[in-house]
Amino acid sequence: MKVPGVTAPGVNGVTVLAGARPLLVAAFTGGAAMPSARLRIRQYVAPLAGFGIAMRETWPRLGAFPPSRRVLRPAWLVGTLAQRLAQVAAGRRADITLLQREMVSTLPTLEGLTRRPRLVDIDDAVHVRRGGLAARRLAAQADLVVVGNRWLAESWRQWNPAVEILPTAVDTDRYRVRPLPDRPTIGWIGSASNLHYLAGIAPALERVVKRFPQIEIAVCCDRPPELSGLPFRYVRWAEESEDDFLASIGIGLMPLADGPWERGKCSFKMLQYMAAGRPCVVSPVGMNSELLQQAELGLPATTLDQWTEALSSLIADRAAAARMGAIGRQIATAHYSVAVLAPRLAGLLRRLA
Repeated sequence: MKVPGVTAPGVNGVTVLAGARPLLVAAFTGGAAMPSARLRIRQYVAPLAGFGIAMRETWPRLGAFPPSRRVLRPAWLVGTLAQRLAQVAAGRRADITLLQREMVSTLPTLEGLTRRPRLVDIDDAVHVRRGGLAARRLAAQADLVVVGNRWLAESWRQWNPAVEILPTAVDTDRYRVRPLPDRPTIGWIGSASNLHYLAGIAPALERVVKRFPQIEIAVCCDRPPELSGLPFRYVRWAEESEDDFLASIGIGLMPLADGPWERGKCSFKMLQYMAAGRPCVVSPVGMNSELLQQAELGLPATTLDQWTEALSSLIADRAAAARMGAIGRQIATAHYSVAVLAPRLAGLLRRLA
């Protein structure tokens, strides 16, 4: 049976052919609230359907991550494995298994019972946890490892040579590019687990506020930040509010430390700013540095002095900020959008089938 197909241009030797047979992919993820599942699996479901590929996602209702209370962990592990085992059995009807990281956080468990061929999807430096025990096992069981950036590719190729890079895509169609706000606004968007990076540059933000008392600091997150002494506007994160929040800021922030975990990040926050047509000031770590090298779309900052000066320069030069934002939007649309990367993922999946 033929399905509506699209012939996509070859990318690194991968071409999607029109009329290819339908494929069913069983995707095992960490849960509905996991950003990686939303961005690297769920947002591809509709585009992949156009290539004749159905993606069926499952996750354990108890979650793939252990509860904070240790006394609950044995019962959680037994329950999670029981749920996963039923999902593994159902997943054997699929043509391809997609494992997003390990099935249970940091532990090798039931991955080897899933149907081959297997694609393992990685967008964080999970191999630095527990000495890489689960990562090495995953790599050995994978027919293809797909990672989000170059540093991750170099790390995983030591265990499996079949590694491809697929950046985390940003849905540029969701973000309307609007003029910079009249009031200078510095913004940060992300999950609460990363708020400590923002707190690390608080002294620089205090200096900027003293130089430009009219500026606003805005934070979109699942809980308010602790930025004592700094005036800020808090917006509770919701997927449907991202567009309006990004339109309300003039400069995006992505501070990071420089360690193995941070080098594994796939710069999605930075890509969001770019997609919204906003310049950014970021730590030049890992993929952030690679994006900065592509075009003048933002400024790097490592020390507090550098953060202060980079932010001050963009606040003072509105024309430069608008120009960088426009360049960032062009780069995001041309190279990191769902529309561009969905054919690439479809080709990788068909190569496995």
